[in-house]
Amino acid sequence: MKYVIIFVLVLTLGMLATGFYLKNAGDANGDIIIGLGVLMVAFVLMPLFIYHRYKNKKISDFTFEKFKKDLEERSKSEKKL
Repeated sequence: MKYVIIFVLVLTLGMLATGFYLKNAGDANGDIIIGLGVLMVAFVLMPLFIYHRYKNKKISDFTFEKFKKDLEERSKSEKKL
């Protein structure tokens, strides 16, 4: 998966660089290539990266349930004082 993400990253950076080069050269297809590169980053690269980073993690570690519980306990103890 790591190599797929690196490949997609290099591909999108190449698309963006090519698109900007073509746009500066006066070719109208540069905007299309830039747009496709941005779409690839948003809809292919980011989901792959997020899936790869969080596939073996517990989602409850990333929520505020513990913080919320501690905050409620603190507010109850402060009211008792």
